[in-house]
Amino acid sequence: EKRVYADRADYLGDPDFTEAPIAALLDPAYLARRAAEVSLDRPTATETVGPGLGLHHNTTHFAVVDRWGNAVSMTTSVESVFGSRLFVHGFFLNNQLTDFSLVPVKDGVAVANAVYPGKRPRSSMAPTMVFNDKGELHSVIGSALGSLIINFVSQTLVATLDWDMDMQAAITLPHYGSRNTPTELEKGTAVESLATALQAMGHETRSFDMPSGLHGIMRTPQGWQGGADPRRDGIALGR
Repeated sequence: EKRVYADRADYLGDPDFTEAPIAALLDPAYLARRAAEVSLDRPTATETVGPGLGLHHNTTHFAVVDRWGNAVSMTTSVESVFGSRLFVHGFFLNNQLTDFSLVPVKDGVAVANAVYPGKRPRSSMAPTMVFNDKGELHSVIGSALGSLIINFVSQTLVATLDWDMDMQAAITLPHYGSRNTPTELEKGTAVESLATALQAMGHETRSFDMPSGLHGIMRTPQGWQGGADPRRDGIALGR
C-alpha cells in the first residue's frame, strides 16, 4: 500500500492534463520488482507524502443490484463539512479543490495532481464492480472516508475473493494499512494490539477511528448477498 500511494502521488492526475503511465504501472515485471522491495521483518523506505487524518462524514456510498441484474456502485462527496458552504438550488457545492496536491512542485517539476485552471482534482473515491472470466457481475463494492477509501475497498476485495469471506464479514473486518504514512490501525479493534510488535520491528503506528461506510453486494450460489458497514448507519436490504 505504501508503494501504491507513492506511485499514485507521482503519476496520477486529471487525464486531460497528465498522461499517466497506466500500462507501465500494471506491468507484471514492475509489480514484481515493487513487491520484492517489501520486507516482512522491517519497514522499508518510501517517500512520505501521505495525507493527514482530517476525516469527516461528508462522503457516502451505495451499491444496488436490481431483479434484472442491472447494477450501480456510486460514491459521492462534498469533501469537507457542508462542502464549500455554498447552497445552490437545493444542493451544497463541494470543496473538492482540497483534493489537489498540497505540495504542487517536486524537484522543480509540477506534480501530476498540481492545481491548475479547468483541471479536475484527483479523487480517492473507488466505486468498484467485479466481473468473472465469463463477464458476469460478481460483486459491487465501495466506501467513504477520503483517501482511506482505496485501502478499505482493496481489503474487502481481498477478503471476498481470496479469503472466501461473505460480504458482511469482509466489511466488518478491522481496518489496517498504510497510505505511504505510518502504519494505520483501527482504534478499538483487535488489530490495534499489533502496535507494540510493529513498533519493535521499526514501524511507526497510528490508531484512530475508521468509520468507513462500506457497502457491498456479492453473487453467491444461493443468490445476491449484501453487506453494510456497522461503523455507520447503512443497512443491506433485498427482496
